[in-house]
Amino acid sequence: MNLFVNQTITIYQLKVQGIQNSSVLQIGSAGMIRPVSNLYNTGGFTGEAPPLAAAPTVELPAPS
Repeated sequence: MNLFVNQTITIYQLKVQGIQNSSVLQIGSAGMIRPVSNLYNTGGFTGEAPPLAAAPTVELPAPS
């Protein structure tokens, strides 16, 4: 069975509190999402990262 989805998504503000390893942030529909988890320490870090002062936000432009 073939399923075709046409959609329009308007997002004025998107706030993501956190993304963990192997997390998927999906907006809309997808046929199949294959999970992939790759963890690299290319900087040679050995300790924990400092806590964030505030949750970062991304302002999206108004639709035209």
